[in-house]
Amino acid sequence: MSMMILVTYDVNVETTAGKRRLRRVAKSCTRYGQRVQNSVFECVVSMSDYLTLKKELLEIIDEDHDSLRIYHMGSKYSSHIESFGVDNHTDIDGVMIL
Repeated sequence: MSMMILVTYDVNVETTAGKRRLRRVAKSCTRYGQRVQNSVFECVVSMSDYLTLKKELLEIIDEDHDSLRIYHMGSKYSSHIESFGVDNHTDIDGVMIL
């Protein structure tokens, strides 16, 4: 069963290592979902994918300088999302034509 999680992060980029962590966090999130704002990703994942992503992110961030938040939207997430203004995300449940 899939569920939606919302991953938000704030990585301190004052150092080269911080900039590298920022890129790595974004790259990991991209494998599991889509960016909806600069440091916000919507990810529809299985429980095992969630655990894998969480482990990856915790290995990347520096807990003394960075912040990571994961919100669990559940399996009925579409009724929990309201979007206003510019909205460039792809409907995950919709039909995708390539």
